[in-house]
Amino acid sequence: MCTRYIPPDVAEIERDWHIGARDVPVWPRELFPSMSGPFIRHRPEGERELVVGQWGLIPFFAESRKLKISTVNARSETVATSPVFKGSWKYGKRCLIPAASFDEPNWETGKNIWWRFRRADGAPWALAGLWNAWKDPATEKYVESYTMLTVNADGHPLMGRMHRPDPKRPPEKQDKRSVVVVEPANWDAWLRGPEDEARALIQLTAAEEFEAGPV
Repeated sequence: MCTRYIPPDVAEIERDWHIGARDVPVWPRELFPSMSGPFIRHRPEGERELVVGQWGLIPFFAESRKLKISTVNARSETVATSPVFKGSWKYGKRCLIPAASFDEPNWETGKNIWWRFRRADGAPWALAGLWNAWKDPATEKYVESYTMLTVNADGHPLMGRMHRPDPKRPPEKQDKRSVVVVEPANWDAWLRGPEDEARALIQLTAAEEFEAGPV
């Protein structure tokens, strides 16, 4: 599960995603859960839109934007049935999350050593996500929010090495997790394609696509 990453700046997003931005708030250089960060979705007209929202999806039934559970990551295997995420999945509220890099914990030494992951080609990541616009009952205003999708990474030569091992599980059933990378050729398919086409894009990225090592 990813709980911290570094997003590109506005200029980089405008250039790489061919998108314009107006009066976009400045976001922190490094993002942690519940902070505000950028994500990209499509307008009903089909154009891409840059949005800033809370990292940690707020479902429609929430009474407050502060939730008792973590919603910064969503398991791709259960997004269609999870009470928190199924509404966004059902209505095609898919987004791309720009990331210059993201961090994951490595416990191979017996203690947590953070590793940083960049693309080997130097481009920013486009991570698969879901979004929602939640109406605050206290203020009647809408709050944008988003989550990153994850996929099982057991057996992956790189991502399978991350996260603390569960001593109660065998090595082949650790359920290590990885973010889902969407390649540029598939951006529009993820943002506005049919559900089955989007589902087919949820897969692991080859190890050679990563540049990774201790922070």
